[in-house]
Amino acid sequence: MSKIVVLIPARGGSKGIPGKNIKEFDGKPLLLHSIEYAQDCNLIDDVYVTTDDKKIIDIVIDAGASVIKRPKELSDDTATTESAIEHFLNKVQTSIKTIVLLQPTSPLRPKGSLKSALEKFNKGNFDSILSISPTHRFFWRVKDDETAYAEYDYLNRPRRQDLTKDDMRFIENGSLYIFSRSHFEKQGDRLGGKIGYVEWPEEYSYELDTPLDWEILENINKQLKS
Repeated sequence: MSKIVVLIPARGGSKGIPGKNIKEFDGKPLLLHSIEYAQDCNLIDDVYVTTDDKKIIDIVIDAGASVIKRPKELSDDTATTESAIEHFLNKVQTSIKTIVLLQPTSPLRPKGSLKSALEKFNKGNFDSILSISPTHRFFWRVKDDETAYAEYDYLNRPRRQDLTKDDMRFIENGSLYIFSRSHFEKQGDRLGGKIGYVEWPEEYSYELDTPLDWEILENINKQLKS
């Protein structure tokens, strides 16, 4: 029987926030938020965490998820998420059809959003899906000659509250990716082929990489719970 599995990459090392994945966020280790989000979806067959860290391994086991021990050469700052996915698929010899990648740096996700994302993935026959969030910012690019140019019509600048979907830009919030095993083995990347998306509100667009990010997300979390 083909399986749908969740893979959560969680290295022990972190320069921006030391021990980030085991640091408490809202009363529990950061990593645990992603594990519980995955376990709350009845479409998921197994939840795996790929890590090189003993403390993380203990948290994963206590949470009832499975551990993939990642070698040191795939756990430093230069290691890619794709290398961790490839290592995982080589280690787990099961009939996996679909992989859900959850980044622990995004502890806040809409309730029930994993099930609806998987249903969209299957119904739309996508090769991959990512979560995106709208932004009301106006984007510019800069050139080598110290000039700048806009990615929008600044001569007819719309009011932010009047932006249409065609005018709006979306950011890859880094929280959720879904892709087929066959696509990854063919292309070697979590994204590609026929790419779909799930749109989440702007408050779910923040990732935890710096102490300031942590402070912002804690405040957002309080507002979401109030």
